[in-house]
Amino acid sequence: MRVGILFFGGTNRGELLNITNGLARGIESQGFDVDLIDGDRDVNLKLTMYGYIAVGTVADSTFGGKIPAKIAQYLATSGMVSGKRCFAYILKKGFRQMKTLKNLMMIMEREGMFLKFSEVLGSTEEAEAVGKRLHIK
Repeated sequence: MRVGILFFGGTNRGELLNITNGLARGIESQGFDVDLIDGDRDVNLKLTMYGYIAVGTVADSTFGGKIPAKIAQYLATSGMVSGKRCFAYILKKGFRQMKTLKNLMMIMEREGMFLKFSEVLGSTEEAEAVGKRLHIK
């Protein structure tokens, strides 16, 4: 099964990319093919071919809650994502992290995605451990 990890890093791209690479290593250790998709740079890419999708971002502001508006636009134009099993994650940064995660999950559910798990990730090691125990099948 192919797994797509879509992330939107903005100004924190490097830090989120490290976390995303850790998540990818964990998922690959389960025997799945993983593609990293930078939502800020890879435009017009269709997510239809993926059996499982992970979406990650970081809060737009220090006080949290707000996420980039381009996430909703990207998911709306990325093909058939309705009914796909998915995972939502955010970078552990700023205040009100749970509100930020909740807003990301609401956008994903609005597109019909079926959330299986969500997490606030603070380190590459933590991300890899989460990737190893995700129930993707």
